[in-house]
Amino acid sequence: MRHFIDIADLTKEEIEGLITLAEDIMRHPDGYAQICRGKKLATLFFEPSTRTRLSFEAAMLDLGGAVLGFSQADSSSVAKGESVSDTIRTVCYYADIIAIRHPKEGAPLLASQRSSVPVINAGDGGHNHPTQTLADLLTIHREKGRLGNLTIGLCGDLKFGRTVHSLITAMSCYEGVKFILISPEELRLPGYVRHGVLAGKNVEWVETRDLECALPELDILYMTRVQKERFFNEADYIRLKDSFILDQDKLKNTKPDLSILHPLPRVNEISVKVDDDPRACYFKQVEYGKFIRMALIMMLLEVQK
Repeated sequence: MRHFIDIADLTKEEIEGLITLAEDIMRHPDGYAQICRGKKLATLFFEPSTRTRLSFEAAMLDLGGAVLGFSQADSSSVAKGESVSDTIRTVCYYADIIAIRHPKEGAPLLASQRSSVPVINAGDGGHNHPTQTLADLLTIHREKGRLGNLTIGLCGDLKFGRTVHSLITAMSCYEGVKFILISPEELRLPGYVRHGVLAGKNVEWVETRDLECALPELDILYMTRVQKERFFNEADYIRLKDSFILDQDKLKNTKPDLSILHPLPRVNEISVKVDDDPRACYFKQVEYGKFIRMALIMMLLEVQK
């Protein structure tokens, strides 16, 4: 039995295998429509979600399986004081695989240690979001045809942006990748990622506060929102929330094949007018997220076509 808690749980070859499988599912969906018949996915979301929860549910349903679970902590026995450990041990009797999102870092890891079925980390606080990273990698692969030799700009909340942390870990495995980290000082990438991942793997990276100066160099721009729910001080959030806003004027000097990604939801960090630009890929990420999660569920349940 295997869990998926961190993107580093997969080898580069396994990631590429999942991408290949997801692309085959996209081409031949009918061939996978009953592959998980009789299997049940539990979605345990202790934190709000639209895309991740629904894409997991759609993924399992499109594989012929069933879904159960809850979408907010106060609708479960957690509201009565039940521990994550006890919740997981209970749900294992009802489901064949579990996807859990939790506001506390490390909660999915704890869940995996108590579970008798595979556990998937659907986001834990400001730490990791590995299935979003799989969606990002599939998007990049389909847009660029490769995962190496790319200059990637990561912009916005790099401190609490769990999608950013997971993406850096994954992309650092590929040759020729350079990161440009664009953020205010207060939202810099955490030291454990800068030194433990980037420096540890000898990946080229620079930091800047100037989005417009960085844009012409980029193959990929990964925008993130400043996350109000991660701040203890609302005044700090208000001061930083509009640090970077991408609009059409800023895109004038970018590469014609720039790919613009965003894990969503957005607030106002990308103008809605950018949505019609052919370089905008963030709604493609939403679509691809379902297919890569279908591939992941198949892998963890050890089912094959």
